[in-house]
Amino acid sequence: MIGLDDIRAAAVRLRGQVLATPCVESRTLSQIAGAQIFLKFENLQFTASFKERGACNKLASLIDDATNGEIKGRGVVAMSAGNHAQGVAYHAQILGLRAAVVMPRFTPGVKVERTRSFGAEVVLYGDTLDEARDHAVALAERERLTFVHPYDDEAIIAGQGTIGIEMLEAQPDLDTLIVAVGGGGLIAGIAVAAKALKPSIEVVGVQMQSFPSMFNAVKRAAVPQGSSTIAEGIAVGTPGRITQQLIERRVDDIVLVDEGDIEQAIVMLLEIEKSLVEGAGAAGLAALLKYKERFRGRKIGLVLSGGNIDPLLLATIVERGMVRAGRLARVRVSARDVPGSLARIAAIVAEAGANIDEVHHQRGCTTVAVQSVEIDLVIQTRGAEHTRAVLAALNTGGFNSQKL
Repeated sequence: MIGLDDIRAAAVRLRGQVLATPCVESRTLSQIAGAQIFLKFENLQFTASFKERGACNKLASLIDDATNGEIKGRGVVAMSAGNHAQGVAYHAQILGLRAAVVMPRFTPGVKVERTRSFGAEVVLYGDTLDEARDHAVALAERERLTFVHPYDDEAIIAGQGTIGIEMLEAQPDLDTLIVAVGGGGLIAGIAVAAKALKPSIEVVGVQMQSFPSMFNAVKRAAVPQGSSTIAEGIAVGTPGRITQQLIERRVDDIVLVDEGDIEQAIVMLLEIEKSLVEGAGAAGLAALLKYKERFRGRKIGLVLSGGNIDPLLLATIVERGMVRAGRLARVRVSARDVPGSLARIAAIVAEAGANIDEVHHQRGCTTVAVQSVEIDLVIQTRGAEHTRAVLAALNTGGFNSQKL
């Protein structure tokens, strides 16, 4: 089992190799949550993820080992949904090591291409991390590569634990840390460091409702597992053996969040903090907002663990977030099917201060009279109250309208 000394040794290896990311207060999020919120911006790492820390520490440890020549001659292999892959590929390139990475087929293209850009050989295999892991292990045996596990490895865990040291050095008064959990490497390392430095601190893990492997293992629960999530970075089907032991000893609780919670947190961080995070990176804020009363009044540290998100997925999440906030609304307007009706509708919407995003006419697939038409509009508004004002203006103008 690793201890604080191992994490301090990792911090020495990482010095000058990874960024000591800022840990600063978000006043706006603090007001919303009713707690004092400090954000650790690991999405600012060069590969946009905390995974660099563990990868760098592991590879540096291998180079320091007596098997230096063999490792340099043959290289390493990893399995990852993206962020560990990039961390291994980047630091292997710096150290002059061959790196092969097995990634599940569902991995976002942005992570695949970035991993390749660091010179790694990328193999897309399987639909889950477990399938990718089995293939990576087989590849390691066949080509005599050193397997670098993404989380169930003491050197990896120690590297991730340096985040805990940095957070408490920057903000010694923190009394709670909320950390995403996939395989458990991040929270295990942070918990070891934080509990050693400040035994009274509470460490809370966050898993997806659809991927509750560590939650089930630690709590002896049986929450069913799903098949996909926008937080693919923590979509781990099998918890780590080492990480589970550390979590059982050092982590106070694990809570679950769902897809909508993650989407809301991504949009809030983008809009409020102007910070781009992926699904896993938003898990801490998602839990804080979902369980607001539990954390009210505390001084809380959140780790924005990564920022590698597919642009098309981000666009969809932002649009859905605007719908939830009432800033995008779909309305249906019934009108006489005569020239000028659509222009009058558009003028009323404009005069009410809204903007039309989409227009769709329904003539055949509707129950209105033959000489009438249903027009579905997607409008941009300032919120739910503004939407109601637009509908009132349309009704006053002689058009029957309703929000869909």
